Amino acid sequence: MLNYNLPRYLPSAEELPDSDETPVDNELQELIPGLLKAILLILWAERMDWFFGVDMGIYYHPDEPPIVPDGFLSLGVERFYDEELRPSYVLWDENVLPILVLEVVSQNYRKEYTTKLDQYAELGVLYYVIYSSRRRRKPHLEVHKLVNGKYELQPGNPVWLPEIGLGIGCERGNYCGVTREWMYWYDSEGKRYPTPKEQIQQEAQRAQQEAQRAQQAEQRAQQEAQRAQQAEQRAQRMAEQLRALGIDPDNLA
Repeated sequence: MLNYNLPRYLPSAEELPDSDETPVDNELQELIPGLLKAILLILWAERMDWFFGVDMGIYYHPDEPPIVPDGFLSLGVERFYDEELRPSYVLWDENVLPILVLEVVSQNYRKEYTTKLDQYAELGVLYYVIYSSRRRRKPHLEVHKLVNGKYELQPGNPVWLPEIGLGIGCERGNYCGVTREWMYWYDSEGKRYPTPKEQIQQEAQRAQQEAQRAQQAEQRAQQEAQRAQQAEQRAQRMAEQLRALGIDPDNLA
């Protein structure tokens, strides 16, 4: 919940700019959070109590410009307002802070490890995730958790987020035809959840396997029918041979 001293009369989301009009520095700043959102749309398809914003302004005070992370996740909010969707994320309307924000570092450093870290901590965001594939001597992924008002770096890759019920991490894979390191969601055992394309492929494979099993079952049934027919033919031949010897096969003791 929010504890700001806000003015009495507040603008709505429709009355505020939908972004700060700052262009992204790199296509990855849209693709990486876009992939995370795409996975959630499948993983949480039946849930309507979450929202994942990509390059969307978060308004925390009407007299201040919005914070615009590359991606953020909120829980306990309406997934959709109406068919117009959200133009921005306005805290005094939503009354729920994002539980996770993501910044993707590009060639134009935007103080992700300093100013923004302090800014998100002051706002009260529980998880602050920073990803930079350009780092050589330090991990590409940093997950910071707010503990007693300060961020503490969490070890590991992936990192389990119990308040969300998901893990987050990075590994090499293919998305949009590009093979590189991407960010993904993981289960509690560290198993990566599939991308939409991977899920379609898995469903196609399962359907193919089911068709193969059905075909094999049909073949086995045909083989059983053939064996039964052959057994019946053998019995008829034996009966004919017994009758030729003057023995009634129907009255054998």
